Amino acid sequence: MSDETKELRIEKPTMPAGGWASVAEVSKVLLDQRVVLKDSALLMKQNKPDGFACVSCAWAKPANPHPFEFCESGAKATAWETTSKAIGADFFERHTVTELEAWSDHALEEQGRLTVPLRWDPASDRYREVSWDTAFAEIGAALRGFEREQVVFYASGRASLETSYMYQLLARMYGNNNLPDSSNMCHESTSVALQKTLGVGVGTVVLQDFEQTDCILFFGQNVGVNSPRMLHQLKDARRRGVPIVTFNPLRERGLVAFTNPQSPLEMLTGHETTISTQYHQVRPGGDTAAIMGICKALLALDDAALAGGEQRVLDVEFIAEHTHGFAQFEDALRRCEWTAIERESGLARAALESAAQVYARSSAVLGVYGMGLTQHENGVQNVAMLVNLLLMRGNIGKPGAGICPVRGHSNVQGQRTVGITEKPELAPLDKLKEQYGFEPPRKTGMNTVEACEAILARKVQAFVGLGGNFVRAVPETVLMEAAWRELPLTVQIATKLNRNHVIHGRQSYVLPCLGRIEIDRQAAGPQDVTVEDSTACMHGSRGMTEPVASTLLSEPAIVAGIAKATLDPNPKVDWDAWVADYGRVRDAIEETWPDVFKDFNARMWTPGGFRKPVGAAHRVFETESGRAQFTVPEQLQGDPAMDAAPPELRLFTIRSDGQFNTTIYHLDDRFRGVFGSRMVLFMAASDMARHGLAQGDLVALRCAAEDGVARRVDGLAVVPYDLPQGCVAGYYPELNPLIPLWHHAKESKVPAAKSIDVLLERSAAPMG
Repeated sequence: MSDETKELRIEKPTMPAGGWASVAEVSKVLLDQRVVLKDSALLMKQNKPDGFACVSCAWAKPANPHPFEFCESGAKATAWETTSKAIGADFFERHTVTELEAWSDHALEEQGRLTVPLRWDPASDRYREVSWDTAFAEIGAALRGFEREQVVFYASGRASLETSYMYQLLARMYGNNNLPDSSNMCHESTSVALQKTLGVGVGTVVLQDFEQTDCILFFGQNVGVNSPRMLHQLKDARRRGVPIVTFNPLRERGLVAFTNPQSPLEMLTGHETTISTQYHQVRPGGDTAAIMGICKALLALDDAALAGGEQRVLDVEFIAEHTHGFAQFEDALRRCEWTAIERESGLARAALESAAQVYARSSAVLGVYGMGLTQHENGVQNVAMLVNLLLMRGNIGKPGAGICPVRGHSNVQGQRTVGITEKPELAPLDKLKEQYGFEPPRKTGMNTVEACEAILARKVQAFVGLGGNFVRAVPETVLMEAAWRELPLTVQIATKLNRNHVIHGRQSYVLPCLGRIEIDRQAAGPQDVTVEDSTACMHGSRGMTEPVASTLLSEPAIVAGIAKATLDPNPKVDWDAWVADYGRVRDAIEETWPDVFKDFNARMWTPGGFRKPVGAAHRVFETESGRAQFTVPEQLQGDPAMDAAPPELRLFTIRSDGQFNTTIYHLDDRFRGVFGSRMVLFMAASDMARHGLAQGDLVALRCAAEDGVARRVDGLAVVPYDLPQGCVAGYYPELNPLIPLWHHAKESKVPAAKSIDVLLERSAAPMG
């Protein structure tokens, strides 16, 4: 069933984002997943104030939505969840787990929804159906016998606020803060950098700022694939004449042009809106240097204005009143040499000065970015540098301006808000103690990288996963899979089969849950849940389709089942009452964070959501100095640990339009002209010539790190593409085996997946 070796077809990508191809993709996925006609109408309720929150990305949900407030990626996610395809115990009678290991990510999830709780049987190497009561009892018995600090409670970013609150309470009442989550793999660099510089770990922008901005700076985020609904805001901005200056290694179709599928005129005429007015193909790892260059050019423009008696380019009043540390940053700018900036960024001085001139002419500027900034050794520094740039002209805390991290998973930001964090200083432990009458653990827990390190060191006894595909998502794939098999216990709460289930511990359970779009009937009636979007706004979400099977439990019910089987009874925690009525969970959340969740139940259906307090959006900076903090970069190099010797090639991992994180909907990537396979390597034509390669030739990559670990991926077909010389790109998670676990961001420990030095060799055949 592995489908990674289908015949590869390569075409020159010419189409814009959106358009008829997007409509065709939505139609195809609905057909492939056997989504019946009445359920396809669900898309009309997606991201609506009285509907359900998309289970894909976390982009903001407007108060006055478009008639079709969903994108191609969101439609795929909805079809993937509401599919009528389902697998039960009989499926596992036909397939051993060892056989399933050979299946691709796409083939595993494509089988459909899991419908019964499963326990791995080592004698037959098959998952067997087990009753819910038995599963909870056995999991609880095992957890009670383990060392408390050697159990990990991982959360992917899709579970609701209600489930996440219950889950963090389970972990802390169990006895640890081992609550790694998907934020550790992507935007933890954001949380660290923004907390340090602005006093809040989230962005300062709301949707209305896109309507008032007069310039957008875009860094390392492929909007056409990862958050296509944002294209509506970008298109509207461009039609007002707003310049969009983009920094991204690949020339991505969604950042070049967009045809709005919701506009009959555009669809009939093929009209395209140009998105980026400047497109700078920065070298992977060169973001700090590029931003340093813009800041240096801005300073030179200010010097000239001052000398000529003209209006200052820098917002000196804002800097004096609201910031700290500018003098040190200015000194660093003046000392920094243009030769170093050009070398590290891969961009010419003239290009960066051109970007600075656009910025200098604009009065309200948004800084939008994604994992192209965060997934580097200096990821925290990259984000802090973008803050520096915005602070220089007062572009924090005023309409149309601010910093806008674009989150991935639909509730990854919200999970942090309700306590999913390994950092005890970020959780209201004293309040939880008062509320529930137990002593919360005060020791810092494991983040994702530390959990992996502990698993490799055989110091983890159990891994409980609330969603996700952890073993596939993390770096160091080969070593991690080997160590994973030695875990005494793995428990996965999931909707579909994935690699984390076929690579399993010695005792393994897969617990199938309801999806967010399904009607969740409990004792008090159908239940609703809540999520937080990228702009810190909370939204209600209502299940709207019948469950795929009557045997499924909701995520809150599963968390409660594990908790009751594992923990001693606590008269202050009524798990059953919470499962019966999620409104009572929201009451508990409000009690824990009254300033954030005041009148939670009453406000959860506010059109456009209700926003949690973000002081920096109002120029209130909860930093040590009480001001926004300029920071001086330690170095221009983006990934110095990988720069010990000149690299042969620098790899950065990317996602296709046929995937969302580790979920692979299909093997095609029409935006890049690749069809039928994900085992490809995008190369500049000059690099192909230098290595004597032609389109379709098979190569292998080896990680250039010399640490005694062999990291290699074979069978990659070469695809010519427009990207900087000396750089190559390939798909995540297929190329995760090349990323050392130690190659991560300083301070945040986000895996540095956007900059890996590699060596290229000829390859005989693709891997199955």
